[in-house]
Amino acid sequence: MKRIGIDVGGTNTDAVLLDGGTILRSIKTPTTADVTTGVKNALAHVLGGADDAGVDVRAVMVGTTHFTNAVIERRGLSKVAAIRIGLPAASSIPPLADWPADLAAAVAGPVFLLEGGHEFDGRPIVAFDRAGMRRAAEAIRDSGVTAAAITAVFSPLIADCETEAASILAEVAPDVTVTLSSDLGRIGLIERENATILNSALHALARRTVAAFRQAIAESGLNGPLYLTQNDGTVMRAEEAERFPVLCFASGPTNSMRGAHLLSGLADAVVLDVGGTTTDAGMLRAGFPRQANTQVDIGGVRTFFRMPDVVAVALGGGTIVRDDPFAIGPDSVGFRLLEKARVAGGDMLTLTDIGVRLGLIELGDAGRLADVPVALTEAVRGWIGQRLADLVDRMKTSASDLPVIAVGGGAFLVPDSLPGVSTVIKVAHAGVANAVGAAMSQVSGESERIFYGVPREAAIGETLAAARDQAIAAGADGDTLVVLDIEDTPMSYIPGDPLRVRVRVVGDLAG
Repeated sequence: MKRIGIDVGGTNTDAVLLDGGTILRSIKTPTTADVTTGVKNALAHVLGGADDAGVDVRAVMVGTTHFTNAVIERRGLSKVAAIRIGLPAASSIPPLADWPADLAAAVAGPVFLLEGGHEFDGRPIVAFDRAGMRRAAEAIRDSGVTAAAITAVFSPLIADCETEAASILAEVAPDVTVTLSSDLGRIGLIERENATILNSALHALARRTVAAFRQAIAESGLNGPLYLTQNDGTVMRAEEAERFPVLCFASGPTNSMRGAHLLSGLADAVVLDVGGTTTDAGMLRAGFPRQANTQVDIGGVRTFFRMPDVVAVALGGGTIVRDDPFAIGPDSVGFRLLEKARVAGGDMLTLTDIGVRLGLIELGDAGRLADVPVALTEAVRGWIGQRLADLVDRMKTSASDLPVIAVGGGAFLVPDSLPGVSTVIKVAHAGVANAVGAAMSQVSGESERIFYGVPREAAIGETLAAARDQAIAAGADGDTLVVLDIEDTPMSYIPGDPLRVRVRVVGDLAG
């Protein structure tokens, strides 16, 4: 089955055409201000310009940094009405209390605290305040705010209050888009609410972005369905991405890790993705990125939902090198590498220049580096080796040696050997590993529940069934589903020995 994978980054748009596990064509093009043009340019190359080139393409998978960048740069965000259901138990910390001031100013709309919610075992805290919710819906309608985030206490376990609140809001203010926290986050209230508000703030941008992708695909003569990559290394339908854009956060590093898995054949390894400005390090486990088990900061906002365990350092092909005094980065020429680097006729000495001087890569005019001292190049070589060795060590959970897969446009900077590393693997097509990872993506389902008085085996079985149902609803072939993670944690600090269970499954696209 032929697939096209596209990764739309801040600097480059990469694309590949895959037939099974074989790369037929690949391209790296500059990202354009209007998303459509850059994607069309990339598609034109991988399709080869033939009128019937796209006939056998079954799906197009796109990874994008648009949503992450919007939060970091505070642009393209909508005002959000925040509705929290949990009084009288959940009023001490108001919504958006711990947000950076500039981001809160860009997103904050009216806030409503209502009675309702449930305990962890399903018992209502108090009856849901339906009349208060109707008043809140009328206020939201009259405010002109077009997005709302609804969060209730323990709603991932019992979502009744959230769904009833959404029903009332849809009746009173049908033009308002809504995110329910039970569809998105895990148990913790504040972090789940933060992710829910961020998601609603991105709804309008998500619709515009997905529309641009659809336009580019249609104008390229493709008829296959559109999917967007998620931050767990899988994909979701474009319609779901419009509803849950926050699930695309950090999909770039995960795409690179999945691509590293396909290109190398290794399922367990450290991946170093060396770009123009940074190197992202992650860990492959069973072919998928290891997930972070702690809260994740996004643009200064604490969240707690599935995110890859990735560490980034300022080391890339565009990182600037200075001789007197000796200093490397953290500043970079970034996307202007082919304009600013010495080998390209510029006046900035970069790590790419050092790579050319050391014979690691052939690029531009190496004669322009004749005056670069050998001592400087060796000092930089040592710095790179130490920096990357430290990065690998941060990703390891044991003292045993592990393989490293080097991908990204700057993969040539990774030494052939590193301390604590069994082997360094440099793969073909490393520069477009992110697009390869997008193209080969599968579909996942995840469920997290707390059980009270239920045997462990039964609790895991029920959670597994819910995760499978979710994956199939998202487009997975049920016969290909395999279990990726099972976590069961006794909550010993609560009477009755409740059990928290989380299960994640993954499978191939149906059809």
